Amino acid sequence: MTDWLISIEGTQTGHSIALALAIMAALLHAVFGALQKGRHDPWLTRGAIDASYGLMAAPFALFVVPWPEPHMWAIFAAVWVIHITYKCLQAWAYTKGSYTVVYPVVRGTGPLFTVIGAYILFAETFTLVQWMGVGTLLAGIFGLAAYNLRYLETERDTLHLALGLAVLTGLFVALYTTYDAYGIRATANPFTFLAWFFMIDGIAMPPIAYARWRRMAQPPALAPLMLRGVVGGFVAFLSFGSIMLATRLDKVGEAAVLRETSTVFAAIIGWLVLKETVGPRRIALMALIALGAVIVEMGG
Repeated sequence: MTDWLISIEGTQTGHSIALALAIMAALLHAVFGALQKGRHDPWLTRGAIDASYGLMAAPFALFVVPWPEPHMWAIFAAVWVIHITYKCLQAWAYTKGSYTVVYPVVRGTGPLFTVIGAYILFAETFTLVQWMGVGTLLAGIFGLAAYNLRYLETERDTLHLALGLAVLTGLFVALYTTYDAYGIRATANPFTFLAWFFMIDGIAMPPIAYARWRRMAQPPALAPLMLRGVVGGFVAFLSFGSIMLATRLDKVGEAAVLRETSTVFAAIIGWLVLKETVGPRRIALMALIALGAVIVEMGG
């Protein structure tokens, strides 16, 4: 499996598989965000998810995949700091705003800076048509945010703070997307990076979540929370693993932009599952996001 993946890097087959992986990551990332914003406190859910995927990844990291090369430890340390900061900002944003408000802004801020980072780190370039696609996608995402800012009636007292946190979170999305792509390309075996990433990344949030749970006047029952954590752990494996493999097989910038179609999936989930309001204007803006992703892919 590993040898085959390495053999198709930079080929047309690799491009097609990277496209499918990026779209799959988009859907799964929207599901992951909904799990974190669902019935439980976002900090508790994040802690349960991280504990689950950290424990699940440990046997693979320690006994199945090759151990990381010496130069990878510094990369893992930087990745860990970036992801912890991102997760704290994301959880904070979700405590201040609704899912369909926070998620589009987080995902909209990320791709532009990821494309710039991919140019700096990997010398990747976009065609004029692809830049038009990026602009179309961003117009849809930030149009969705502007619509929410103007018309949303719930949680308006914390809306500006939620949007500010979402923008800052989006910057860290760009940072981790670019740096993780650098990390997975820096090791001979991509599954070494994935297994060790999940094991290391699962360390920090569970103690933070447990401390928050202990301070609650009416802490939720642990069994449903841990069940959500296990489900979220599997979703995280598939979502993050898909996008990381996509960035190894093909262009980082294209994979990052295509993943932002998750905003469309997020709005559908917010409407059907979380019972958040989605009107015709928001549907039109979501269609604009999808159109931008199509233009990016067709213009390459």
